[in-house]
Amino acid sequence: MNDTQEKKHEDTNSNSPLGVRGSIGIFDSGYGGLTILEKIKEALPDNDFIYLGDNARTPYGTRSFEVVYKYTLQCVTQLFEMGCHLIILACNTASAKALRTIQQNDLPILDPNRRVLGVIRPTIEIIGDLTQSKHVGLLATTGTVQSNSYPLEIKKIFPEIIVSSEACPMWVPLIENNEHLSDGADYFIKKNLDQILKTDPLIDTLILGCTHYPLLINKIYKYLPKNVKVITQGEIVAKSLVDYLNRHPEIDSRCTKNGKIEYFTTESTDKFKSSASIFLNAEIVAKHINID
Repeated sequence: MNDTQEKKHEDTNSNSPLGVRGSIGIFDSGYGGLTILEKIKEALPDNDFIYLGDNARTPYGTRSFEVVYKYTLQCVTQLFEMGCHLIILACNTASAKALRTIQQNDLPILDPNRRVLGVIRPTIEIIGDLTQSKHVGLLATTGTVQSNSYPLEIKKIFPEIIVSSEACPMWVPLIENNEHLSDGADYFIKKNLDQILKTDPLIDTLILGCTHYPLLINKIYKYLPKNVKVITQGEIVAKSLVDYLNRHPEIDSRCTKNGKIEYFTTESTDKFKSSASIFLNAEIVAKHINID
């Protein structure tokens, strides 16, 4: 265990009584969750946040359910140990492959008074108000598409909606290598958009089911028909979180409010700082942490 892990945040204990308070945890396998954090911070400027990126083991999108669940649970447990009572899995793959098991099997054992939420449910809850044709497309990582989470969850709420999915395996590497604004990126973006619209020409709403993808929004619109709407997750998740805290004052009262953000990465802090600059318009300082 390194110095960062040994240092306990003030008012922090993983087995603490209900009166102890802590930051809201934001977890992602990489950097895309920073787009979620940015919108959540705008909506809740007084709250404290801890961002944990498992950058050393990214990407999660190509890994099995078992591995994604294991890694996600390790990071959730770490954030609990750092004092978080509420954690947002700002990662579609983790939300798809690990969230339900953690909620149902692990939280009752770890701490039934803590909460772990994902990004899929808030996204699909608004679909019914947006699509007129009742034909929706999903653009996501291979892992999220293979999980079938979006179609299954959408069918539960909106059984009349038809969902078509397209895996976009090149999009995240383009973004993380800062090539997403290059002309070369257009080839892959157009290819995937053409394919999903070929699969279902009646699609009028596209879900960006990866938190990286908002950085491609201008290029995406460039190759879409004018009638197709694009859903990004940041503002949706932020609005949903505000509503959740209003409905659950017992959770809100356990969240500290000093306007502070801390960043932790399982990778090199210099690499995290450099890559995070692609997603944020601010310079940050990150701390290294080991996750076992």
